[in-house]
Amino acid sequence: MIGSIVAAFAFSWMAPEMAKHTKVGGEIFLRCLMMVVVPLVMTSVMSGILGLGDVRKLGKPGGAAVLFYVTTTVLAVLTGVLMFNLIQPGQGVIPDLGALDHGSHAEQMAVVEETSQQKKGMADIFENLLLMLFTENLLQSMVEIELLPLIVFSIIFAGLLTTLGKRIKVVSDLVLASNDALLNFVMLLMKFAPVGIFCLVASNFGEAFAEGTFVSTIKNLASYMVVVLGGLFFHFGVTLPLFLWFKTRRNPYRFMAHMSDALLTAFSTASSSATLPVTMECAEKKAHISRKSIDFVLPLGATINMDGTALYEAAAALFIANLYAVSPEAQAIGFELTMTTQVVIAVTATMAAIGAAGIPEAGLVTMAIVLGAVGLPVEYMAIILPVDWFLDRFRTMINAFGDSVGAAIVDEVFTVGKQKA
Repeated sequence: MIGSIVAAFAFSWMAPEMAKHTKVGGEIFLRCLMMVVVPLVMTSVMSGILGLGDVRKLGKPGGAAVLFYVTTTVLAVLTGVLMFNLIQPGQGVIPDLGALDHGSHAEQMAVVEETSQQKKGMADIFENLLLMLFTENLLQSMVEIELLPLIVFSIIFAGLLTTLGKRIKVVSDLVLASNDALLNFVMLLMKFAPVGIFCLVASNFGEAFAEGTFVSTIKNLASYMVVVLGGLFFHFGVTLPLFLWFKTRRNPYRFMAHMSDALLTAFSTASSSATLPVTMECAEKKAHISRKSIDFVLPLGATINMDGTALYEAAAALFIANLYAVSPEAQAIGFELTMTTQVVIAVTATMAAIGAAGIPEAGLVTMAIVLGAVGLPVEYMAIILPVDWFLDRFRTMINAFGDSVGAAIVDEVFTVGKQKA
């Protein structure tokens, strides 16, 4: 991956005109990613819900764990949005991506409609946001990749399935098997990611060299990295430690030391799923969390708790929106990065994180959800790909730390607290 990025830089610098023509390989890679977005998100969300068992029997510990994970995910997204508004990355010239397909007419009209909401009050904004969560036609939403209503349907439908016992075993097995198969397909696709990323990076930076905008492009990318890393470290070093100290009175930084092996594993593998066994071992043997809390809370967190991914997706989508807003295509349809758009991106990033698989580069798949929610062209993902492999490791580390904090809090409140009483 790193080699392909370095080679793409070198190729785009030495032969910018030739590099521009490599975009077809990158577009094929992006289309392959888009091909699995709908089925993967639906099966991933449903698999996570089915893994909880009968939702009516979750009880207070289960409810507390879910509430904690949702709360920290929302706070992570808000941190990403605030960091973006403080630094405002993307205020500059970008590579010309006009030759690529910038979405259907329906998507462009959705952007215009979204932009027209800027003069309306917050009540109208939230009313439109609520309507976006539901669909009149599930199949039409699948075809048009309207993923918000699909996520809502998947959560409700899978929750209902958990209450029907053995009667739905065939359906549950089909969902779980489909999710495993799709994850394997994504892992296979990731083997070809270096080629796709090489083509995308070479094309974008080749255009930048040819048009004399390379320096501004690099500056924009650097400011985007500052936003994401700044937000991730604030969530890692402030938000989650405050939760841990307030609910358990543990020293949060000593707790980090106890979980250091898991955090290093998460950083090196960029996979929440691969890190889970190490996280469980550290939580039990070093952090002294009860096995009962570990066995329930950590697998749940590895499935639905993706604080780092949610923050990254919000910041990345806002960055792309800022870049897109100055393009001729955006100006032609009247696109502006309004507060309404930022609210939609924040809500979508929160929900999309639920459907993110715990595998390397899974954020590339769910990023399409966030971009699609506000009509942004998926092709603009190519701009952030040169640094995505690096940021992926940090967001995975934050995901794993958030899981362990959740386990410690649930253990303190419902296990240690009961023993003290």
